[in-house]
Amino acid sequence: MTDEKEPVVLYAREQIVEAVGRLASEIRHDYQGKNPVIIGILKGSFMFIADLIRELAMPVEVEFVVLSSYGSETESAGKVRMAKGVHTTIKGRHVLVVEDIIDSGYTVSYLLDYLRQRRPASLKLCVLLDKELRRKVPVVVDYRGFRVPNKFVVGYGLDYDEKYRYLSDIRCIEEPTPPATSL
Repeated sequence: MTDEKEPVVLYAREQIVEAVGRLASEIRHDYQGKNPVIIGILKGSFMFIADLIRELAMPVEVEFVVLSSYGSETESAGKVRMAKGVHTTIKGRHVLVVEDIIDSGYTVSYLLDYLRQRRPASLKLCVLLDKELRRKVPVVVDYRGFRVPNKFVVGYGLDYDEKYRYLSDIRCIEEPTPPATSL
C-alpha cells in the first residue's frame, strides 16, 4: 500500500456529522435516565467518541482501552493484546462500547468477552464503520453508522501507519466500489 496517491473520499464530513447525530439520538433514547459508561478503543475511536459524546448531551462516564490485533500492515492476525484495560468498576452499570471500525471482529469480540466477565447491567456496541464482509467472528452491532465496502479506510481518527488520522472525512486508499451505503 502506498501513500503516493491521495485517498478517495468515501464519506464527507457532512455525512459523518449526520450519522453521529442519528446514533446519538438512538443512544440517548435507549439510555434515558441512565448514566452509562462509554468505553472507547484507542487510538482510532477518539474523534468519533468526542463528537458522539457532545451530541449525546447527557451524563456519561468515559473510559478507554488500548487493544491491538493487527499482525501485518492491514490484516488482522486474530490475536488480541490488551495494553490498557478498564479501571472503572462496571459491575451493575450500563456499558456502551464505542469503536471506529469493525472488520474481522476479533478485537471487539475480545473486548466484549472481557467486559461481560465484569458483569455489567447491560452491554451494547456502537460502531461508526462496519465491514461486515470481512467478519471472521460473530459480533452484534447495536448502533451502526455506516456499512462499508471491503476497502482500507483512513481519516476521522483511522490511520494507515499513523498517517491520515487528521482528515475530517473518511477516505479509502482504493477506489470505493460499489458505493458505500448508510444503515
